[in-house]
Amino acid sequence: MQRVLTALLLIATLSGCATWVVDSDVRSFSKLAAVPPDATYRFERLPSQQVDEAAQQSLETMAGAALARVGLRRDDSGARYSAQIGARVTLALSPWADPWLYGPGLYGPRAWGPGFRHASPWGGDGYFGGGYGLDFPPASNPWYEREVSLVLRDLASGRVVYETRARNDGPYNRSADILPVMFDAALQGFPNPPDGERRVNIPLSRQK
Repeated sequence: MQRVLTALLLIATLSGCATWVVDSDVRSFSKLAAVPPDATYRFERLPSQQVDEAAQQSLETMAGAALARVGLRRDDSGARYSAQIGARVTLALSPWADPWLYGPGLYGPRAWGPGFRHASPWGGDGYFGGGYGLDFPPASNPWYEREVSLVLRDLASGRVVYETRARNDGPYNRSADILPVMFDAALQGFPNPPDGERRVNIPLSRQK
């Protein structure tokens, strides 16, 4: 409910504000007591991340800026750590959608036939029940669920020394602006993050 109320407030004020807040739910695990001097890393790509070079490079630029802000420097030839990153953007049904029209009941679209999937360049997709002209939600109802992740591994030992994940959802189709902020949220507190899941709010500057 708090997330919905926050999003409602943003919609009411977005047109007149210079900044708004990206709220991420973050959970991190660390085996590092401190950042070593001149800590370096290189990106490690999974086979599935080698298919779309442009999309992966874009993600690495986002994550690299966040890593630099916590004291890590990219050095592909002399890295101490490997950094494996991921991002997912899923198009979902807004929590404000009419439950009679879009709910799972007899009159909801899931009762009518096949669904519609929306894929993103960062992987993942979303499901909408559909049929009889209801293959996707109306323009006023899309909802974007986003997640970024980062795993830092010591190359000498192969041991994972840091793992973090951040989740965000909302009505704004601005993933290229929001994902970089989510990487910052995921690394907040590095290398000694608090225990458990936490909410991290970071303002996102906007052009009027």
